[in-house]
Amino acid sequence: MAHAPRRGRSLRVTGHELERDRDVSVVLAVRNGARLVADAIESILAQTATPREIIVVDGASHDETRDIAARYPLVRVMAQRSTGIGGAWNEGIEASAGATIAFLSHDDIWLPEKLHAQLAHLAGAPHSPGCVTHVVHELLPGTECPPAFRAGLLGRPVPGWIMESLLVRRGVFDLVGRFDSQMRIGEDTDWFARARDKGVMLDVLSGCLVRKRVHGANITLTQSDAPGVLLDVLRRSIARKREGAEA
Repeated sequence: MAHAPRRGRSLRVTGHELERDRDVSVVLAVRNGARLVADAIESILAQTATPREIIVVDGASHDETRDIAARYPLVRVMAQRSTGIGGAWNEGIEASAGATIAFLSHDDIWLPEKLHAQLAHLAGAPHSPGCVTHVVHELLPGTECPPAFRAGLLGRPVPGWIMESLLVRRGVFDLVGRFDSQMRIGEDTDWFARARDKGVMLDVLSGCLVRKRVHGANITLTQSDAPGVLLDVLRRSIARKREGAEA
């Protein structure tokens, strides 16, 4: 069940486009993910709603990541030309063909009902631009909680304002723009902030359908400079609002 949608900008969707909502492209970003990428891909293939394609954007891995990913059906592996995870998301969007787009990192896992729940929500909310689910953070077996990660988040479902939780209509990127490829971390936080500032209000589903796995090599969750990045995103948002008010 979803929370009540918030008012904001919606995409006007024709009947033909609504029929295509089930046409999902999944963009999976990875670099040196040989240990975990198979789990991520298998969680996509185990979905009760099968996606159209899985685009694996490989950031110059020097392990067996590409070979492992290429073994699976629906997977198309492409070498990343840009740098950073924001660049990987952008290249995946550009290469995708689905009417809706979902995202996954190589070290995270979807529960089997994730896409079905989101597609069902969009089918019943034709003007919704997209939705996120709740997420649970869990420690990868055999690893210790990184010092920069808040251990209190472990095992507690929270609204998933992260890419791995998002299913969005393709046209949203025309309204909001792509990801800031210059950001080493926080590109998803920046994108969600820009979406909100544009009046693009994404719905939040109550189901916890993403497992975000925490480990020492997870840059987006363990960087000590993350608070500074978030502060910079907030400053950008305030500046956009001021510019809008003065226009």
